[in-house]
Amino acid sequence: MIYSVYIINKAGGRIYDEDFASNKPEEEITFPSYPIPLVLTADTGKVLVKFGASGNVKPGMSVIAVNRQPVTGLYTGNDQPILEIINDPASYPLSLTFGRTKASANEKLMLASIFHSLFAIAAKISPVEQSSGIKELRTEKFTLNCFQTITGVKFFMIVDHKQTGCDHLLHRIYELYTDYVLKNPFYPIDMPIRCELFDQNLRKVIEQVERTTAYNSERLS
Repeated sequence: MIYSVYIINKAGGRIYDEDFASNKPEEEITFPSYPIPLVLTADTGKVLVKFGASGNVKPGMSVIAVNRQPVTGLYTGNDQPILEIINDPASYPLSLTFGRTKASANEKLMLASIFHSLFAIAAKISPVEQSSGIKELRTEKFTLNCFQTITGVKFFMIVDHKQTGCDHLLHRIYELYTDYVLKNPFYPIDMPIRCELFDQNLRKVIEQVERTTAYNSERLS
């Protein structure tokens, strides 16, 4: 699964991002009674799954609807706190819909800035001279892969551990960037990318890669 793709200019500014995780299928579960087998917490303006699992719902996913009514942040459409509803035995049976919500614009700016700094730090502390910085950053839940061009523009994406062919995909995204963005005479270098053809072709490439990964996973299982 490919969660998101980012492009950062040489100064560390975010010039492009696309969140693909929010386009993935949502998971609706009806809990017959209290308590539920999940530990939820209010974090970064969302109700997130902190511990536990149920069906396809895993830590990191957030509540996006209560009884099929979309929520806004920590509250339902009726301005009721989501956690109060979940922790009230009288609310059951209760239907909760989980998904991966898009990061806010401020969160994306912060992520781009932090990664730019980490990339520079990694190059500085490397025991080998002329280190290229971070190419892969692996955590317990996801992997971040990065490709930096000779001009200092960084392409990075966040994927799950099952995703393969990340290096090739980053180079393919770079090719799309050169074909549809840099060759546009009206595009000001290092400024935010607003190009419909780039968006369309990026989505096609991501869909193709994910289909290939899913097919290979099924063959191996």
